[in-house]
Formats: sequence, C-alpha cells, structure tokens
Amino acid sequence: MVRTGPLSHLTVIEFAGLGPAPFAGMMLADQGARVIRIDRPVKPSKGGMAALTARDADVLARGRESIALNLKAPEAKGIALKLIEKADILIEGFRPGVMESLGLGPDICLECNPALVYGRVTGWGQTGPLSQAAGHDINYISLTGALHSTARAHGQPTPTPGLIGDFGGGGMLLFSGVLAAALHAKQTGEGQVVDAAITDGSALLTALIQGWRSSGLWNDEAGTNNGDGGAHFYDSYKCLDDKYISIGPMEPQFYALFLEKLNLSNDSEFQQQWNQKKWPQLKQRLTEIFLSKSRDEWCEIFEGTDACFSPVLSLSEAPNHPHNQARGTYAVVNDILQPSPAPKFSKTKILQCNPVNSVAVDTLDILNELGYSTEEREQLLKTAAQQL
Repeated sequence: MVRTGPLSHLTVIEFAGLGPAPFAGMMLADQGARVIRIDRPVKPSKGGMAALTARDADVLARGRESIALNLKAPEAKGIALKLIEKADILIEGFRPGVMESLGLGPDICLECNPALVYGRVTGWGQTGPLSQAAGHDINYISLTGALHSTARAHGQPTPTPGLIGDFGGGGMLLFSGVLAAALHAKQTGEGQVVDAAITDGSALLTALIQGWRSSGLWNDEAGTNNGDGGAHFYDSYKCLDDKYISIGPMEPQFYALFLEKLNLSNDSEFQQQWNQKKWPQLKQRLTEIFLSKSRDEWCEIFEGTDACFSPVLSLSEAPNHPHNQARGTYAVVNDILQPSPAPKFSKTKILQCNPVNSVAVDTLDILNELGYSTEEREQLLKTAAQQL
C-alpha cells in the first residue's frame, strides 16, 4: 500500500473495535500513517461476497493493513507484542481492563517499547464511578450538557448519530491526543498512556457555550439562545418544496444584507435584531416568508453572498454540490461514496481515499515481515490466527 502524507513516518497498531477508535485509525491512515489493524478471525459462514461487501461499506476501516489474530491464543500475544515493539502508536477502544486481561495492557507494552504511545478511548474514561458501565454515544453526551443543547424550546433533545460523542468527542480527541504524545515521545523517548474519554471530549466541545453561560450570555433553557435555534436569524426554515435552508447572519453587516435580500431593510421590527422578546414573532414571519419559494429559488437569491446562507442538503445531495465537488470533499472508492481525507496540506500530498481491505488479507505478509519462517507461519495460522 502506498503511503504519503504528513504521518507517513508513523506506524500504528490498531485493535479492531467500534466507533471512536476506528475513526481515529481512519484519520491516522488518511494522513499517511501505516496502520496495522489486528482483526478478529472471521467465521467461515461469515465469508464470501456478503462479508466483502459489508467490509467495503465500513468506511472507518479504510487504509489499513489487516492481520487476523485470535487474541485468546498465547501465540497471538507474541505476534501482537512483536508488532507493538516496532510501532510508534497503539490505539484501542475496549472497556477498561480488557487489554490487561489479554496480557496486552500498557505496562507490558511499554516495557517492550518504552517510547510507545498507548492510546485508549472509552465512553466514560479509564477512571471514575461510571468507568465500568456500558453506554453509547447518546449516554456520554447526555452527561456533559451536549445533548441538552440540541433541544428545541420546550422540546426534547435530538440524538446526533455519533457526531458529537463517538467521532467529535472521542475519535478526534484520541487522534489529537496520540499525535501530541508522539511528538513528546520523539523529543524525550518516553511513551505514555493517552486516556481519551468521550465524556471529556464532548465536554470540551461545549467550551464556547459554557463560557457564554458563565458570562450570562447563554441560559439553560435549550432552544432559546442565539446559536441553538432561539434566534430568528440563526435557524433552519422549511421551503415551498418541503426542503430546508439555513441562515446565520449574526454580525450587523451580514444581517443588514440578509434583510436587504428579503426586502426587509425598512421593517422596524426586524431592525431589533437582538431584542430576544421579538425573536418568536420574527421567527414566525420568516417561517411564512421562506415557505413562499422553493429551496432552489432561495439559493438563487442568497447562495454565495455574505448573508450567511446555505441549503440544508441530505447525505445523498451533499456530494453533488458544486463547492464540495470543487474541493473534492467526497470520493467514490469500490462503489462506496465517502468523505475524503481532511484537512488539506500545502506540502505533503495525501491520497484521495484508500480502499477497505478484507479481514486478514495481510496476515502472511506481516508474519513474514516479522521474521517467521514458512513452517512457523503455517503453524501460527493454525493457532494464533485460527478461525473461530
């Protein structure tokens, strides 16, 4: 596999899991790191075209090499430690204690590789009274106020499918955390454990509004603030064709242009932009106005101006927007539409998208790279990499 990008000098061992850890692994691979994913052996009944198709659709698994190991076999631990000994970073997303029970906890791994960055991501973190409890994205972001902030006025919170917790608060936190620790290891030769908790990460994402709340600029009644749908000038609106647009002209010059485009510049009520008592009434007026034209018609009037306007696009529509196409924001690999690697770099070139490899496809090559003979590889395939 060709590796280019700013992280092409790094080798990462990823223990296959769900949610935030694979997301971090995808980002590391996207930026050029060699990511060797230790997968679970596949049952024979799970093979065939159906399994390959499902694997191709697992965009979070793109760009990895895959070795399948039955980590309950003693031989598998030896192989894993050989890989870890040569790695810069390890990432895993199991409950606290699972890696220790496999004999692959931080103490053992750092003993064989003192400069290793051992990245761990969980919902509640490695410590705390909830650390051993089961949970999902919705639970973690509930605990930090992030989910509460998605509610409409007098309405219930809206789940965000992994966006705030698993990926924003978990995967990206792990990604940035292991890179920070890798820079430290490069300077000092000292590895360390990175404890990335989705609760911590999703709390971090609320930093701005926590600051506003402390200053009296934000209140705990969700859906009534500027920024959460309370203001008439910061919300989404339904159009004549049942599609939606979004607006957000907070600043006075942008708000003035917005009113101009709607022929409302001389309307005294709309001049009271920051009078919160007026917001519900002004929102109702905008609701009626935006219902008078289709989404495309509003795009003709607003899009590309400084009125802070965008159409609300579906997942199927977004890749076709001219701006996204111009930037290559999406790509199709093996007939699977997916977001392209980001961010973009001026010096180091990254590939548009790496494909998703089949489970265990690199097992023999990796064992050979580790120095195992043909006879040893055959024996290991019967034990350490045996099918379940």
